[in-house]
Amino acid sequence: MTEPTTDQRPRGWLVLKHHLLTHKIDVALWATRLATMVFTIGYILPVLGNPHNSYYKALMANAATSALRLHQRLPQVQFNRQFLSLFLLEDAAHYLFFSMIFLYTAPITLALAPVVLFALLHSASYSLTLLDTLGQNSWWGARLLISLVEFQSRNILRMVAFNEIFLLPFSVLMIFTGKTSLVTPFLCYRFLGLRYTSRRNPYCRIMCHELRLSMEALAYNPKCPTFAKNVIYKAITFVSSLAPVVEAQ
Repeated sequence: MTEPTTDQRPRGWLVLKHHLLTHKIDVALWATRLATMVFTIGYILPVLGNPHNSYYKALMANAATSALRLHQRLPQVQFNRQFLSLFLLEDAAHYLFFSMIFLYTAPITLALAPVVLFALLHSASYSLTLLDTLGQNSWWGARLLISLVEFQSRNILRMVAFNEIFLLPFSVLMIFTGKTSLVTPFLCYRFLGLRYTSRRNPYCRIMCHELRLSMEALAYNPKCPTFAKNVIYKAITFVSSLAPVVEAQ
């Protein structure tokens, strides 16, 4: 009878130091994601000085995360149409574009929601990798919090997708408050189109489909007035016509 194998890899602070030195881009991504969360907290709870500064720093930290991720995915920059097509397919490019949109508007709390949720999800995953270099039983409290985040990862991704969708009509409303310009909704529409056609993250498409089913169920309800049904069906038709075509994967 063979004995069960155990992980005999070395653990400890020296192993952690070696990991940090040999995975510099991954560590930089982890650091920028932590910075995004810290600055978001600083915006909501003004403990880091001017909350408006924290808002823009959170977006800049997200932009830095996206740029580093693009460097990993597309290390060789080329100035041609093929590279641009590949660039626009990357989720990191979408959120680099997202940061640029809201860096030039007045602070909108809702714009930080998808940014900080993605930062929380991905930093939690890499934090576990770092803790593993110290030992399987180290920092059990932090491991418990990370496991809670990972357990809710599906709900977090759904929440991010809903925010991506809701930001488009919300940006239109913000025009009347002076927080956004007339250009912002068009840029948000372009961003939402990129997210809808994402190859790696289908949750935007899933949420759009679920929202459509919910609206159709509401219109199908016998208690729904006729004029409301007509408005709902026309709205569904209009929104569906705006949806980009998703290529077969």
